[in-house]
Amino acid sequence: MGKIITIGREFGSGGREVGKRLSDELGIAYYDNEIITEIAKRTELAEGYVQHVMENGPTALMPITIGRTFYMGVDPVMEQNNAIYREQSLLVQELAENSDCVIVGRSADYIRDKNPLRLFIYADMESRMERCRKRAPEQEHFTDKELRRHIQDVDKRRSKYYQFFTGQTWGEKLNYDLCINTSGANIEDLVKVIAKLVK
Repeated sequence: MGKIITIGREFGSGGREVGKRLSDELGIAYYDNEIITEIAKRTELAEGYVQHVMENGPTALMPITIGRTFYMGVDPVMEQNNAIYREQSLLVQELAENSDCVIVGRSADYIRDKNPLRLFIYADMESRMERCRKRAPEQEHFTDKELRRHIQDVDKRRSKYYQFFTGQTWGEKLNYDLCINTSGANIEDLVKVIAKLVK
């Protein structure tokens, strides 16, 4: 397998679009939310719960409905979370072994033994806010202040999750091979340049 590309990204930077367009341009597999679906199958946990854990990182909070099953010092919530982390690690390894692919998020750049091309996509806040507004559902009506806070909150959760999962700093340039600023950029044109680099 010659092409494993991982994409870390700031929220609203266009990282998901970069990943999808790049996989199309190179004619290789693309994995993003499919990973959540597969982990849910393997762990027999609800897909919404798996997504919540992966988006919000580890938590010590325990649902009230689980309180009576808490015994012998075993935290069932952390056990479920650990199962999700284990399956994520195994699945990302499997995907990288099975075919050339682009993997968005999921701390996939940590699969160092596969020597992936590790991209990190970022942009200035104005560009991120504009991109979020263009892709927002009609019923979403954030003020500028609310949207900025939402973007920052998502990034904080991603950072926390990445640090928990890898022990490293999310967005730190030394953890990536190429950091790309999409501020004001045409992503379609940008992807063509990246594809030439990969080829």
